[in-house]
Amino acid sequence: MRRHAAPDVRVALAGMVGMKGRGLLLLLAAILVAAVVRPGGRAFGSTDGARSDIRLQVTEGSAETPSFRADAWYLPDEDLLGFVPIPAGFFVIGSDPAIDPLAFDNERWSGGQAEGELSLPEFYIGRYEVTVAQFRAFVEVTGLQVDAQALRDPPSHPVAFVSWPDALAYSRWLEETLLGWSGTPEEIHSALEDGWRISLPTEVEWEKAARGIDGRIFPWGNEPRRDLANLGGSSTAPVGGSLCSECSYGLADMSGNVWEWTRSPYQPYPYTERDDREALDVDALWVMRGGGFRDAEQNARAAVRGGADPGVRRDFIGFRLVLSRF
Repeated sequence: MRRHAAPDVRVALAGMVGMKGRGLLLLLAAILVAAVVRPGGRAFGSTDGARSDIRLQVTEGSAETPSFRADAWYLPDEDLLGFVPIPAGFFVIGSDPAIDPLAFDNERWSGGQAEGELSLPEFYIGRYEVTVAQFRAFVEVTGLQVDAQALRDPPSHPVAFVSWPDALAYSRWLEETLLGWSGTPEEIHSALEDGWRISLPTEVEWEKAARGIDGRIFPWGNEPRRDLANLGGSSTAPVGGSLCSECSYGLADMSGNVWEWTRSPYQPYPYTERDDREALDVDALWVMRGGGFRDAEQNARAAVRGGADPGVRRDFIGFRLVLSRF
């Protein structure tokens, strides 16, 4: 049964237009609300000059900002190309309103239990959201037709205006590319040869990476902080612009900047692995996590759950990747 948020709750995912002429997208930053907005968009045209700027802006890093490799499809200049290992084990999932007064109903684990515990095997997750430069490299190699607005922002910003299939297409291309590239780090290459896959995270992988194992409300702790997340603004910011040494695994922008697609269909808790494997043809919405640049803190907590039609493309929707064993 659908329950609605209190009247003063505003959901930042409001108003995305769905596929197949469905009109306005049902939004769920809980099973809670449907709200309607029709944000406008700008056309974008790429030029050779813009492409050369990518190399200048993306490869210049400093102690405060991340650096990316022009010779490796603008992946992070790190030992594992930006993939961060998340250890196997238990973590706290869901929200208890007694601990987090901002919790939505759809974050409750079950009727008799506000929070749950899940154990996940080891996986790797991207330190940063996928950038415009990375997505542009993919488009230029494959020729895939995407929304021109996906390439309009500066190269170091998170890519947006990407649908769920767009994000999956990028992940499959990157997997094949890294499998065949001699420069792929041995740890990553061995995992891929052993059957691990590069894809979108499940929503539970995403939540463990965001919260760590102590059930914190935000990736950095239990108090909202605007210095560690791009929130309440008017546009995206460069990925990693707010470094988060307090975050469990040193990940950037797990709150704010853009909402991030997952590969989990939207279903009520309690979560089981079968939820991501069975009856996927009947699920219209896919879970998104983390909040976007326009949001207030309530929609950028580590446990918040939003949903969107897979074909929607908006300026506040992007993604990051995982490497995990399916």
